Amino acid sequence: MTERPEDLAVTLFGELFMADQLARNRISKVLPRGMELSHFSVLNHLARVADERSPAQLARAFNVTRGAMTNTLSKLHWAGHVHIRPDWDDARRKFVAISPSGRAARDAAVQSVAPLIAEFVTDLGMERVRAFMPVLRELRVRLEGNE
Repeated sequence: MTERPEDLAVTLFGELFMADQLARNRISKVLPRGMELSHFSVLNHLARVADERSPAQLARAFNVTRGAMTNTLSKLHWAGHVHIRPDWDDARRKFVAISPSGRAARDAAVQSVAPLIAEFVTDLGMERVRAFMPVLRELRVRLEGNE
């Protein structure tokens, strides 16, 4: 019997969902005390883009509601990890940037997470992971385009 694309798709997404859940659980356990995965994700994003973003841009980037992003940003702001300033041209808008404290917290989180994820890459084999990355990246890009 021939495997249908639908069957393979269900199996693929089932594996992706389970891997995502297990990875989030493992990574959350090794993050520095008080840091949530959502906090790390936002700090990591802001550190990578090295520029200000509006809360709406961040919400879109993480595919979450503006309310969820506002909650995460409020916690990061309270901890001193981000600077939030008004848009000088439109007072209704705000801009968010990572602070030096946020960069240090992000770097500490990377140091705590890196050994865990590096172990998985080592166990799977760097060549196998490298070979899989283009497929995973293309899947992500296609999903981003089909919202």
